[in-house]
Amino acid sequence: MVSRSYSNLLDLISCDSPKIGDSTGVGNVSKRLTRVMTAAGIISELEEEYSTSSAASDAPSVQREKLIIVSNQLPVRAHRRTDGTGWYFTWDEDSLLLQLKDGLDDNLDVTYVGCLREEIDMREQDEVAQILLDTFNCIPAFLPADLLSKFYHGFCKQYLWPLFHYMLPLSPDLGGRFDQSLWRAYVSVNKIFADKVMEVLNPEEDFVWVHDYHLMVLPTFLRKRFNRLKLGFFLHSPFPSSEIYRTLPIRDEILRALLNADLIGFHTFDYARHFLSCCSRLLGVTYQSKRGYIGVEYYGRTVSIKILPVGIHMEQLKQVMDNEETGLQAAKLCESFKNLVVLLGVDDMDIFKGISLKLLAMEQLLEQHANWRGKVVLVQIANPARGRGRDVQEVQAETYSIVERINKKFGLPGYDPVLLIDKPLQFYERVAYYVIADCCLVTAVRDGMNLIPYEYTISRYGNCRLDQVLGLDPLSPKKSVLVVSEFIGCSPSLSGAIRVNPWNVESVSEAMYSALCMGDMERQLRHEKNYRYVSTHDVSYWANSFVQDLERACKDHSKRRCWSVGFCLTYRIVALDPNFRKLSVEHIVSAYRRSRNRAILLDYDGALMPQFSVNKGPTEEVLKVITSLCRDPHNTVYIVSGLDKETMSRWFSFSERLVIAAEHGYLIRKNNDSEWETTVPVIGFEWKQIAEPIMKLYTETTDGAAIEATESALVWQYQYADPDFGSCQAKELLSHLESVLSNEPVTVKTGPRIVEVKPQGVTKGLVAERLLSELEEKSVRADFVLCIGDDRSDEDMFEVINQAAAAGPFLSPVAEVFACTMGQKPSKAKYYLEDSSEILRMLQGIANFSDSSSSTPLLA
Repeated sequence: MVSRSYSNLLDLISCDSPKIGDSTGVGNVSKRLTRVMTAAGIISELEEEYSTSSAASDAPSVQREKLIIVSNQLPVRAHRRTDGTGWYFTWDEDSLLLQLKDGLDDNLDVTYVGCLREEIDMREQDEVAQILLDTFNCIPAFLPADLLSKFYHGFCKQYLWPLFHYMLPLSPDLGGRFDQSLWRAYVSVNKIFADKVMEVLNPEEDFVWVHDYHLMVLPTFLRKRFNRLKLGFFLHSPFPSSEIYRTLPIRDEILRALLNADLIGFHTFDYARHFLSCCSRLLGVTYQSKRGYIGVEYYGRTVSIKILPVGIHMEQLKQVMDNEETGLQAAKLCESFKNLVVLLGVDDMDIFKGISLKLLAMEQLLEQHANWRGKVVLVQIANPARGRGRDVQEVQAETYSIVERINKKFGLPGYDPVLLIDKPLQFYERVAYYVIADCCLVTAVRDGMNLIPYEYTISRYGNCRLDQVLGLDPLSPKKSVLVVSEFIGCSPSLSGAIRVNPWNVESVSEAMYSALCMGDMERQLRHEKNYRYVSTHDVSYWANSFVQDLERACKDHSKRRCWSVGFCLTYRIVALDPNFRKLSVEHIVSAYRRSRNRAILLDYDGALMPQFSVNKGPTEEVLKVITSLCRDPHNTVYIVSGLDKETMSRWFSFSERLVIAAEHGYLIRKNNDSEWETTVPVIGFEWKQIAEPIMKLYTETTDGAAIEATESALVWQYQYADPDFGSCQAKELLSHLESVLSNEPVTVKTGPRIVEVKPQGVTKGLVAERLLSELEEKSVRADFVLCIGDDRSDEDMFEVINQAAAAGPFLSPVAEVFACTMGQKPSKAKYYLEDSSEILRMLQGIANFSDSSSSTPLLA
């Protein structure tokens, strides 16, 4: 039966926003906040619409700041009443979402959005939603059984989860092949969650925190509805390397969706590094580290990256340790394993936890060290798998087979070397095993975080009650040993653990033997190092740190102007400084029509010709536009490039009135009959004999790199090299050149995939100064200035033009100045256009007017 919260899949595909009056699954709930819907667009429009909506609402004037936590499952357990008449609910004390609340400000109102583990009949959904909202501040999303199966068991568990754990679907037996219907179900569920968030969202005030890979495209649906939404996302699973991730058919859609968040969190630097590498390689998005924070530059927005592993709930664990049941269970286990050294493993029964490899290591330990037979026991707690399928069945069968073989081979009367517990245990029972275990083994082959080592470390610290039950001296130092896989998220933070490669069975066996033979002093020191970190970086610390960084990442939202770009899952927000806006073709054409004396500065590389175009020569459209502009006697047109003078002469000798500048302004030629002139005096180029051999060395060791030599400069470019390796080599080359050329009259600079060495003082700003000086000599004051560029080398031109507009005798008092860069990025220009095709269309617009008019020449 279809749930009331199920959105029409056709609406999903078209990515239409839901109707404001649509209520899905919750009904008219009095406690629910007034829903405010605004259109995507410029922030000023949002503010006006929002203020109108707020004035018309009857919501209270003072509201607590709210955090909306969105996850696949709510931190609530549903129980059917014994008489079958309805449901009652309790908090899930083991839920991370509930535990993290302890780290948040008491004045922060926390609302949860997610699914229930139990299926609720559609006739009961309104009543259940009301109870959950009133009692637990939870908004349930009810999913039909077929949609839930495709979403969770299909796309999430059988495809996405294995892939994120480095398992490629090379055959139908290995995970699941990409299925378009499962992907549509995944997107559909994310859209349903977006609808639920909208029911309680105040977009101007509330923070939204989305959790894990089940909801990776949710940020796009939320950002599409509210440009300034304060949105964070935390991934609790590994993020694979780009070689694995790029096999996803919908790889770009997921990356762009994540980048619609303001803050993205990862457990380890490795996971963050892989994500950043994917953004760089697949989307061409750059990132930089500044003052300890990593930021991804994405269409004028800076998406912050957070690296901090989640911790455990210290108070909850201490309460369980203090329970009488825990002490009794620990005492019982001590008696059961009397005179035995206990090795403990706690894992889910799935393919990534490496249970069989651990058992093989135990078998090898007993094989090579016969003196430990009858003295050591491995207690392996195997929790039920969260997924299902043939792979789970195979893991179970292999585990049972190895355990049976080891016990048969090395067992003695009353002694089994391996005890497999494959039934669910209460938390206090698990803690009791932690307390009595001499060593804990967590050897997963791939895992997102895994908090078992943290729980074990704290449990081994014990308390007075446990010391009394176990007959321990409360003043004696605490000891523990951890053997952890280097492929789990908690491994980098446990400096006192023995790290192993779980695939190397012999290495794991040796680590087990080292743990058995380790002295008390070393056990104590290792335990103290682990305890010091775990006790100070608990779940409260993690949650508080994430929310603080989210607030910091969103603090400038109100200062930005926003535009919506793209459709469906390619949607993103372009956020710009209030004074930085897109250049309107109508605006500039209107100014062009009114003007009489025009100065036009055009960068060629990247602006008129795409930077990565194979054919660098001007296209027919470019030549036609430049010809039209030069034909108009009102115009003075300059073309500026980093290319050499021979190439520029060959390409741009078609017009007598076109001024061309080569090598970033070092050389300039007024017309076809003029000689090339240098704009700055240069003593010599002996420095090339030093720089060129160094560049050749880096070229030989960097596949795809090349050297471009001009009269004034040497350029090392790596646009065809691997982006990560090329960037690394460029940094080394920059440092190398700066050190050896420190006493030479040159500057070493980096640009888009280049490292350039050129004489000091050579900039494109010299060309702009030359143009203005020429106008002054002719007693002409320009009333229209257009300057277009695309990279950092063009910023010098923008600076000169802006200074002339602010003060100086060069321009008319009514002059209109258009400094325009390509793309949305920090710039001294006040305008931007998206790409070279937009620049060309704009130039065609003003050139068309020149073709249809005639006037008096500007310069003799």
